[in-house]
Amino acid sequence: MMTFLEFEKPIAELEGKIRELRSFSGSGGDVDISLEVGQLETKLGKLLKETYEGLSPWQKMQVARHPERPHFPDIINHLFQDFTPLAGDRAFGEDSAISGGLARFRGDACVVIGHEKGSDTQSRIKHNFGMARPEGYRKAIRLMEMADRFGLPVITFVDTPGAYPGVGAEERGQAEAIARSTDTCLSIQVPMVTCIVGEGGSGGAVAIAAANRVLMMEHSLYSVISPEGCASILWRTNDKAEDAANALKITAQDLLNLGVIDGIVDEPLGGAHRDPERALNALGDAVQSNLREMAGIDGNRLRELRRDKFLAIGNIGLA
Repeated sequence: MMTFLEFEKPIAELEGKIRELRSFSGSGGDVDISLEVGQLETKLGKLLKETYEGLSPWQKMQVARHPERPHFPDIINHLFQDFTPLAGDRAFGEDSAISGGLARFRGDACVVIGHEKGSDTQSRIKHNFGMARPEGYRKAIRLMEMADRFGLPVITFVDTPGAYPGVGAEERGQAEAIARSTDTCLSIQVPMVTCIVGEGGSGGAVAIAAANRVLMMEHSLYSVISPEGCASILWRTNDKAEDAANALKITAQDLLNLGVIDGIVDEPLGGAHRDPERALNALGDAVQSNLREMAGIDGNRLRELRRDKFLAIGNIGLA
């Protein structure tokens, strides 16, 4: 059964009524309730549309963190073929919060990298809730440099609350690893497309997101800090997290207006978790379209365009 968010209670109640009526109809009763079911389904569609068209940033954050939202393995299984995962940073070890390797995307060879949060308690612990350690970013560096060497486009999928802030990670050079990974993104001479599919938190996201084209799914988030982290710094309490979310300009719509991202991938009504296949098809189409637009552009020019893109951020609207 689908997990419903706090603001979806009226939707959950309506869907419950529809299930009850269908169950009654399927139990062999002689009463025809198809008309009632149809009316409730029409009402449900209208309620879903009204709810999701008016989501606040705080509510969008809840959708972006929905446990049934498509994760990196779902993206790989649906959009890529012949995926060959490559492990380790050749310096310390393997990090399960970032996965990546060689694959084919709609027939063309590429390197694909992404965060993985996990889908249940055991897998979330294994993947450290998508919070990478230095070895994860150094693995990403190794994969991007390999893509550059062999002329393969890089496609990354971001879904992380941020880099892991533990003592061990800091001792192994977390900040340096993030900085070098970001620098590698900006230095490679092959097309690079990034998709924010859930949370894009802080340097942990930017480290694999300094791409030629940065796309966001409609109900994803991209921010320098989580709303909870911002509230704890500014107000010394998590009770103000909703206020922080509303002030941070973290939604796809805000960031497109600010020139931070290049496009928004529409999600099915009710979020990607309601129709993952349709959501992933739209995501794949957006990635393919952006890669095609960069086909044939010289490597040096790709790097210049990427550099200019990020230098221009913050200059929107300035004379």
